[in-house]
Amino acid sequence: MDGIADMGGTLGWGLVHPPDPSEPVFAQRWQSRTFALTLMSIGRVSGRNMDAFRHALERLDRAAYLDEGYYGRWLNATELMLTDSAILSPGAVEARARALRGEDVPEPPIPEPNKPDYQPTGPGSLRTVDTAPAFAVGQRVRAKDISPAGHTRLPGYIRGHTGVVEIIQPAALLPDTHAHFQGENPQHVYSVRFESRELWGDDAEPFALTIELFESYLYAEEGSR
Repeated sequence: MDGIADMGGTLGWGLVHPPDPSEPVFAQRWQSRTFALTLMSIGRVSGRNMDAFRHALERLDRAAYLDEGYYGRWLNATELMLTDSAILSPGAVEARARALRGEDVPEPPIPEPNKPDYQPTGPGSLRTVDTAPAFAVGQRVRAKDISPAGHTRLPGYIRGHTGVVEIIQPAALLPDTHAHFQGENPQHVYSVRFESRELWGDDAEPFALTIELFESYLYAEEGSR
């Protein structure tokens, strides 16, 4: 889906300021606790997977994604995952926060269980695919110009643009279906090189970037092989 998380290649965000390597990994204690809470919630508690977590991130509104920082959005996405699985009732966190402030707030009703019954076929995300890759190194390919309603790892700014396959990567499960528990659907993955002026026009500074793309995101450019 095309949410606030699909920021790559968009304009108007200003300069990127890399973090100081001498800074601690977690600037505040709540950030480390959020990190641990998220990792625990992804599997054991909510029954969700990493792609479902990424889908929760991209469903956040602009304020929830940007205004509370990196670990703030992790916390917001974790709450959304737990609500999806009915571990939390909608509004339960807000109700508890108001109660801690001394307000008389009733507890939201306990929802019906909705934890996915999902077991991965193997560790991690790499899988074996019996079919041969559809594209070859050096082949020109075009990213599909599509806007899926659900989760996708196809960046918006490369859709409809042409690049060249540089590397055929190991096959991996498809996030688009995995996030929704519709099957792992493993596919070949390609490192595709895009020229900056192909993506942003002739006035762009000349450089190239390489993006890993699943086979179903691509089709062969006419006349290429």
